[in-house]
Amino acid sequence: MKKVEDYIRSIPDFPEKGIIFRDITSVLQDADGLRLAIDSMQKLLEGVDFDVVVGAESRGFVFGTPLAYNLHKPFVLVRKKGKLPCETVSEEYDLEYGSAVIEMHKDSIKPGQKVVLVDDLIATGGTIQAAAKLVEELGGEVVKIIFLMELKGLKGRERLAGYSVESVICYEGN
Repeated sequence: MKKVEDYIRSIPDFPEKGIIFRDITSVLQDADGLRLAIDSMQKLLEGVDFDVVVGAESRGFVFGTPLAYNLHKPFVLVRKKGKLPCETVSEEYDLEYGSAVIEMHKDSIKPGQKVVLVDDLIATGGTIQAAAKLVEELGGEVVKIIFLMELKGLKGRERLAGYSVESVICYEGN
């Protein structure tokens, strides 16, 4: 029986020398790989009491939407600045070279809602930390953060200390 990591393509020296890029397109392009990835992420939510799934642009949409569908929960988008049409709240965060801003609709999370955050990968943790701040600003409670993959060497989990964080696959390096 194959494991999720068997479907992930590792590309050496991309985007720069010394980096091993973990490509999820090979998971998405295989029906069995996609099913296994979604099922594996869904197992991380067993026993978790929550009201809504929030996914970070764009691969958080890819994995979060089927989870929300399977579990009959609403799905909320976290997008790059300027992509949402209604009134938003925003959060700026640091990137390796600069900064970025993400937004959520102001009415997307109700006070007291229990939220699961979903993304494909945790590297430095900046995007998902900013998403958690947005949820909390709107009065939601982040009860779980899940990822398909984790790059342990970049220490993103440390940035998310205080949250319940799990990943299906953990790669030791970066």
